[in-house]
Amino acid sequence: MKVHRALGPGLLESAYEACLLFELQNRGLQANRQVPLGVEYEGLQIDAGYRLDLVVENRVVVEVKSVEALAPIHSAQLITYLKLSGNPVGLLLNFNVVQLKDGIVRKINHQTFTSGDELIVRRSPPSSPSSPL
Repeated sequence: MKVHRALGPGLLESAYEACLLFELQNRGLQANRQVPLGVEYEGLQIDAGYRLDLVVENRVVVEVKSVEALAPIHSAQLITYLKLSGNPVGLLLNFNVVQLKDGIVRKINHQTFTSGDELIVRRSPPSSPSSPL
């Protein structure tokens, strides 16, 4: 990804998050950063200050990490965010790796899909050749 190649590993998550948002929006995708996530428990609305790092096209939650290694709790956290937000797909991106492909995990929220559903991602054609995110 362009952001990882440009910045390299070892920075704070907020730096990667801001640059990734910039790249997604530059490619014509609707993306928002630090989206509030409410929690509901038995009808009680709880504002606990949870935030989704990035939400792309109102369907994909991106959880940005910069840790030595992804742990099972990181995947569990993403699945919880998917369930609470109702979004169908999540990406866990750990930027603290030599090659970003080694830090990507995709999760599906099976509660949001039925057998006929499909995920459609719209991309605007680039105005000039550019490298992938």
